[in-house]
Amino acid sequence: MSEKKKLVTIEVPESWAGPMKKFLESVEASTPDTSGGRAVDFGAFERAVEKSAGELEKEAHRGLLQDLDIDAQQLRIRGKLHTRVGRYEGTYKAKTGEVRVMRSLYRENGVRNGKTVDPVSLRAGVIEEGWLPSTAQAIAFLLQQSPSREAVKAAEQLGRLPYSRSTFERVGHAVGALYDVVHAEVEDELIEQYQLPPEARSVTVGVDRVAVPMEEPAGESVVRNFRMAYVGTVTLNDGAGEALHTIRYGRMPAGDADALCQGLHADVIALLRKQPKLKVQSLVDGAAEMHALTAKALNEDTLPKRPFELVDFCHLVQKLSPAAEAIHGERGAEVLARWKLQLLNDEGTVWAIVTALRAADTDSMSAEATTAVHEAISYLENNGERMNYAEARRQGLPIGSGPTEATCKNLFEVRFRRCGSRWHDESGTHVVQLRALALSDRWDAGIALTLKTLRAPVRLAS
Repeated sequence: MSEKKKLVTIEVPESWAGPMKKFLESVEASTPDTSGGRAVDFGAFERAVEKSAGELEKEAHRGLLQDLDIDAQQLRIRGKLHTRVGRYEGTYKAKTGEVRVMRSLYRENGVRNGKTVDPVSLRAGVIEEGWLPSTAQAIAFLLQQSPSREAVKAAEQLGRLPYSRSTFERVGHAVGALYDVVHAEVEDELIEQYQLPPEARSVTVGVDRVAVPMEEPAGESVVRNFRMAYVGTVTLNDGAGEALHTIRYGRMPAGDADALCQGLHADVIALLRKQPKLKVQSLVDGAAEMHALTAKALNEDTLPKRPFELVDFCHLVQKLSPAAEAIHGERGAEVLARWKLQLLNDEGTVWAIVTALRAADTDSMSAEATTAVHEAISYLENNGERMNYAEARRQGLPIGSGPTEATCKNLFEVRFRRCGSRWHDESGTHVVQLRALALSDRWDAGIALTLKTLRAPVRLAS
């Protein structure tokens, strides 16, 4: 038995009356017959309601945007006097479509043919030509996740953002370009706002490289070359060395790796101000460049405490595995397992392994096996001082650079290394920095701080 309809009267702005009536009519017209236990096409009903609700949403945007308009002879904007040059209709883009509003435009006094200023856009923090903040943020989010073609398809399925692929590119990169200008200040503010997990006992810094396909000129043509981009991570760990949360950063191949590491240093300093008892660790692979980068930014002179330096355990095992097989053949896996156990529990094991490797009869080995042994010896001798895994475990510190390796994959490989993709440093920077925000669970806060820089008050000239 259907519930009897009750009529109620509500007051709405006059401009809402038409859209509200259409919305109700649309709901009634699209409501399927539910009698007799029949199945209904609920999806069609959803789509009809969403479309009609979108019109109401646009009317709400239009009303507030119109209220932001100021029609006066002169205004003072950012301390400078501006004079009205005319009154024109403007288009603003919301998630549900375009909204048209009549507003006045102004030009700074004494600036001949200067750019006109729109008080509505200034007060609302509109980006580019008419893009409302939340709309631009949503487009940028989809673009950092996937190419514009896929982003548009996702928007179509959501029934929002009815804009073209080129628009997604333009607006998404506009948000990225704005973030690139203010990212240092935004990142400083984000780390100051950061709430440490209460169970955090240590902070681990990692740096690594990942190959990215770049489009580069070659005479009169262009070629696709792989260049090394950089990632940086700041991970909070619990007392057992398990990762709690990772803050991720990325730089394109032309980016400044030293500046990246200075940013990691700034994060560590901010975290230590919040929790001075945090243990500090530098955890990278055995590459000399990665160690040099982190050691330059994080050392006993730049930090209030000396960081515990460690080489990733998995990288060490990858070096030892072929050497163990080269020396011991079928028993290689057994020997490797024993080495791993000793490394995890006994200090000085590294140098015992070096001795064992040096005692191997490489003269009777193949060239490939000999190379594996010599590479393992060099790796251990170059990094042995940073392979005290037993002590790291006693202090409850991680021994694997999983968060950094995952960042290489999720920040760059998933998005940047699709089949046939190629990048430029500028556009890549926009995407990688936005993507780092999203992967660090800082998206909403970071974009809010970024878009805040677009807003400005407007005053009547006295």
